[in-house]
Amino acid sequence: MAESSFELKIITPDRVFFEGVVDMLEMNTTEGEIGILPGHIPMTVIIKPGVAKIYEVNGETKEAAIHAGFLEILPDKVTVLAEIAEWPGEIDISRAEAARARAEARLQEKDPDMDMARAEIALLRALTRINVIR
Repeated sequence: MAESSFELKIITPDRVFFEGVVDMLEMNTTEGEIGILPGHIPMTVIIKPGVAKIYEVNGETKEAAIHAGFLEILPDKVTVLAEIAEWPGEIDISRAEAARARAEARLQEKDPDMDMARAEIALLRALTRINVIR
C-alpha cells in the first residue's frame, strides 16, 4: 500500500460492507463532516447518519448511506463499525420517502409523549437514504 492511500474496512453486524484501499474517505460525524486522508492523526469518532464518499485508488468514487456507529482512524487504516450501511441500489426510494413523511408528521405533531430525538433520527436516516440515491 502506497503512502498516498490507506486501508478502509466498513463492517456492519451482518456483513463486511466494504474492504479496500482508498485515497480518501468523507463521512458525517457528531462533530461535523470529516475528510480522512492517508497519515491522518489517530482518533475515534461517533458516526452520525449521512452519506459516506469513498475515493478508491483506481479513481472510482462510491457513495453509501451510513446510519450510525463508530469510526477508528489510524494513519494507514480506517475501520468503520456501522449499525447500518447501504449502497444506493439496496435502498427502496418509495419506502425512504414514506419514512421521511412519517417522521416529518411526527415532528409537527409536537406530542409531549413523543420521543423527539427518535423522530429526528428517523428523519435523518430517511433523508440520508434519499440523498445517497439522488
